[in-house]
Amino acid sequence: MHKPKLADARLRRGQEYFIADTDETGLGAVDAVRDDSAPSSQWGEAWRYLRRRPLFWVSALLILVALAMALVPSLFTSVDPRECMLSRSLGGPESGHPFGFDRQGCDIYSRTIYGARASVTVGVLTTLIVTLVGSLVGAIAGFYGGIWDTILSRITDIFFAVPLVLAAIVVMSMFQNRRSIWMVVFALAMFGWTQIARITRGAVMGIKNDEFVTAARALGASDARIISSHIMPNAAAPIIVYATVALGTFIVAEATLSFLGIGLPTTVVSWGGDISAAQASLRTQPMVLFYPAIALALTVLSFIMMGDAVRDALDPKARTR
Repeated sequence: MHKPKLADARLRRGQEYFIADTDETGLGAVDAVRDDSAPSSQWGEAWRYLRRRPLFWVSALLILVALAMALVPSLFTSVDPRECMLSRSLGGPESGHPFGFDRQGCDIYSRTIYGARASVTVGVLTTLIVTLVGSLVGAIAGFYGGIWDTILSRITDIFFAVPLVLAAIVVMSMFQNRRSIWMVVFALAMFGWTQIARITRGAVMGIKNDEFVTAARALGASDARIISSHIMPNAAAPIIVYATVALGTFIVAEATLSFLGIGLPTTVVSWGGDISAAQASLRTQPMVLFYPAIALALTVLSFIMMGDAVRDALDPKARTR
């Protein structure tokens, strides 16, 4: 304890204050900054933010369940979704069949589980294709500018002006005899890459004049290396956010096409097809439609929530809006 020192002789008892010795203050130790720790990256900061958010863990859990249903449906049910008996038409729940039966006598629970395979497969494949195509088109347009930007931007605007579902309906109608998962992916990817192209173009234009790009060019790096190794990794954040949300959009688009009868063939179990078939039983047995519809809604909601969580993690400004 330091002894009280009077700053003025006129101070009364209780008005004393304490002054520490200079050599005990340790200002150098207080102001010292550790330089032995690795610098924190954008992705490291994003992960530290994500792991503290319940929204991220809830959406991740739902996505993992949807992926498990798509990849290994036998973990959830041993009933064949195509095994139907008319004698059980619109029957209620019973042992081994918790959701009951649809109009054709098929087990609703097994069809709900196996329906995830087609819907999630279409969503994942379409997202991968549109991300690759859109990123390539946007990167070339944003990096080179000039005539390349003009041509690619106008092509993007033409495809962007056509509504996605309407364009997919037209394409699927042209190939009625070749309906398959790959045909649905092709129809959706043909007109679904435009938004990612626009996002990538804007991100690349904002990065291409930064100092690290100028330094890479001064060191003799080629354009391809600059784009792939320097620009795209720094422009990936908005692309990842949009791709996560778009995956849910493509799942809904596939369900819409199957609901209209021009998407996947009836031999493929899908949520959209089951929702379409349940229309006839909507008034008498609404639960026939409820189960595939709620599975579709939860899957799409999980990707949307994941996109929101990732956006907040990668864009700190969005947290305060």
